[in-house]
Amino acid sequence: MHENREISCTSWTKDQGRSAKAINRTADVNVQEKSDCAVVPVNQSNKEERSSAETGEGRVQTEENIIQSRMRPTQSGKRMSQGLGGVRQAARKRKQERFTALLHHLSVGLIRESFYALKRQASPGVDGVTWQEYETRLEDRLVDLHNRVHRGAYRAQPSRRVYIPKADGQQRPLGIAALEDKIVQQALVTILNQIYEVDFKGFSYGFRPGRSPHQALDALTAGIQWKRVNWVLDADIRGFFDNMNHEWTMKFIEHRVADRRMLRLIQKWLKAGVSEDGQWSETKVGTPQGAVVSPLLANVYLHYVFDLWVEVWRKKVAKGDMIVVRYADDLVLGFQHRTDAERFLREFRDRLAKFGLELHADKTRLIEFGRFAARNRKQRGEGKPETFTFLGFTHFRGRRTSDRAFIVWRITAKNEWSRSSKPSRLSFNAASIIVRPRSVRGFARLCWATTNTMPFRVTRPSCASSADALAGCGGAFSYVAVSGHKCGGTVSPLC
Repeated sequence: MHENREISCTSWTKDQGRSAKAINRTADVNVQEKSDCAVVPVNQSNKEERSSAETGEGRVQTEENIIQSRMRPTQSGKRMSQGLGGVRQAARKRKQERFTALLHHLSVGLIRESFYALKRQASPGVDGVTWQEYETRLEDRLVDLHNRVHRGAYRAQPSRRVYIPKADGQQRPLGIAALEDKIVQQALVTILNQIYEVDFKGFSYGFRPGRSPHQALDALTAGIQWKRVNWVLDADIRGFFDNMNHEWTMKFIEHRVADRRMLRLIQKWLKAGVSEDGQWSETKVGTPQGAVVSPLLANVYLHYVFDLWVEVWRKKVAKGDMIVVRYADDLVLGFQHRTDAERFLREFRDRLAKFGLELHADKTRLIEFGRFAARNRKQRGEGKPETFTFLGFTHFRGRRTSDRAFIVWRITAKNEWSRSSKPSRLSFNAASIIVRPRSVRGFARLCWATTNTMPFRVTRPSCASSADALAGCGGAFSYVAVSGHKCGGTVSPLC
């Protein structure tokens, strides 16, 4: 264990810092990272020698900068401080490093950028303070918050409990943190991301800088189509955020963080409890969904519970090809052999039980899925292959029209479509749809438009204005984007 204050290349000033919202932002860094070089890492062959770096499918690596700047840009495009850059470099070079001095990176400048990274219209916590109210006399508030954090006088407030409906009709509990808790959590996440973005595996996509749900979906599609996948395990961890063990959470964090002040901050948030209808209750397990720090804690938890374990299992136990895609607690795995899939499922249940977790019996499914699924099921008289849902999209097998090659299609899941408002379902225009003919011959002069949600019919088309169009849409479109299409008809849903 080393003291890491000396890793900064230049002196630290209070105005230096890094702003990052670790959700749904596009990273602006072109440096190749171990965790960034893959869309979905899969085992090429269990008998081949592999390097420790993650490999990927479906997307090439970003090009490394030829001339490196002395300061790297953050997700917002601003330059990251040399101090945080030094933390990332040390984490990359020394995989077993435990960082003993991190809190000094939490400067007034970083707190300010963390404040502006928050959502302006977010609901207030138990303190009742909104973003706009806190902005008045902002500098005085930030200096006071910075001083309280560093002298140990900062106190975490309980989260305000609210409920939102789930797709299955149940209620999902959320915890809305107080505004100052959000600010400090955002700053801490910015610091810890320098360590964990180096450690996290390439098949992990949830709530990470520069990664999105659509990348996870693309990775899954590429893995199923390019690898020998015949069985798909759609796994769901029951109440993951509500059942994260606090003791295990801290042990996992301590693998890389030895700064006692940073650890105490995390413990304060875990133990702060929740307030519901004015009544405070203690939280002995779990972390509030909705807290800024919760996604990072969840990723760290599953990094040690699942990611590291499944990587070893894939290389040493699996007999055939195997793919993995994880978005937070949503997991999909593909297997070449059914025996591998069934063995993995048994051992995965045992693995989760050691850390206070379990699979949802009704939502965890092992299905036959892949290029040979339809043929095999037809021979057994079992009908069409089953479908599965991942990140709100239903995946089903199909064939390309041009060469009849196997392909994976996806549409918005039925429950997601029904929950969206009617105006949003009708707010599609010809510039955002993909058009194909209902018939190769253009029968009845009808074009069909499909988005990544549901099929739409375009009536009374006037396709002459489209450069991609042939006579009457007859064979003009084969799932091609028509951003310049100006169809004269109206778009109406089929449902």
